[in-house]
Amino acid sequence: MSKSKRNVIIALIIILLAAVLAIGGVIIYNYFSAGEQNETNGVTGVISDGWDAGVEGESAPESAGIQIPGYSTARMNEGDTSLHLSIGNPKENNCGFYATLKLTDGTVLYKSELLKPGFGLTEVPLSQSLDSGEYDAVVYYECVTLDDAHSQLNAAESEFKLIVMERK
Repeated sequence: MSKSKRNVIIALIIILLAAVLAIGGVIIYNYFSAGEQNETNGVTGVISDGWDAGVEGESAPESAGIQIPGYSTARMNEGDTSLHLSIGNPKENNCGFYATLKLTDGTVLYKSELLKPGFGLTEVPLSQSLDSGEYDAVVYYECVTLDDAHSQLNAAESEFKLIVMERK
């Protein structure tokens, strides 16, 4: 075998090994960087990009700080396992959110994974169904940095009345 043929074969082997190592590195990185998931008791919901709070009008200026969605009333039927409520992180924010939907008595109905700016859901799966009646509820927003540390910034609560109607 000539010296030039041997050099070509060695170069191809090196390129093949580099490609295998690069692909392996990407797979390992993605596996280990998946991050910790919040405990949701099997309740996840469909979080989508392009979430919109559904609020009409101008966006708040950047100097307004972190934008938190607000609610006044939400309705559902008794026995339902999901609530039509828009929970998400406005795209104008420069931080991530962890959102927890709970009753004021401490009953946690939903806890999200990290919501990046522009991500949210409009159909919230509940960890339990509720009997008919009126409940004082809150969405607790924990604001965190978007880096790998997800350091806590601050928190906010958005209180609302949850009306559970008797199923007829």
